[in-house]
Amino acid sequence: MSDAKQAILQRLQKAPRPDIADIDEGAAESHAWDLEEKIRRFTQRMTAVRAEVIETGYADWPAMLKEVCERKGLGNLLYSPGSAWGDAIRQQPPVAQLLEYDREIEEWKAELFRDVEAAVTTTRGGIAETGTLILWPDADEPRLMSLVPPLHVAILEARELYSTFAEAVAQMPWKQQMPSNALLISGPSKSADIEQTLAYGVHGPKELLVLLVRD
Repeated sequence: MSDAKQAILQRLQKAPRPDIADIDEGAAESHAWDLEEKIRRFTQRMTAVRAEVIETGYADWPAMLKEVCERKGLGNLLYSPGSAWGDAIRQQPPVAQLLEYDREIEEWKAELFRDVEAAVTTTRGGIAETGTLILWPDADEPRLMSLVPPLHVAILEARELYSTFAEAVAQMPWKQQMPSNALLISGPSKSADIEQTLAYGVHGPKELLVLLVRD
């Protein structure tokens, strides 16, 4: 490592770090929205950026996932067998070709980037104020699952909807241990970098569909 890089690293290590446990409780409690209001706001903001939100129940979501796959004409769907919803997906395959993310990326990079049509992932929560999904990618569900396929289907439990980001940080276990890789997703990938023309799918999925599971 060069002397310049070493000096920068040392300065970063010595810099004071904010304590996530000291988050302003007033900010975390700034909106006392009930569940219905959280769902309304979350759905409104997601649909405003061309994402799709479908409400379903704990007994019905596998059938709804199958209906989505049929409506989208999907030939395959990528999922993680080790995820919280993996067993149900495997027992009731929503498409004829169900793909498991069970290999290192180097073993099937070409297939993942070229052939996979959609992926379904879990979420750690949602933010009603901004219409945002919270994902914590891990070894079972790597970040590529929500980044590479053209369609991202995210399963969100309504009971894990938070009013604000501050509330989510205060109530989730971020105080004990920050996730190594947290994703905040507010709609499908889009960019207007080229001639200021809005295009979807430039840096990620062209479509985002949220299955909002509630009692």
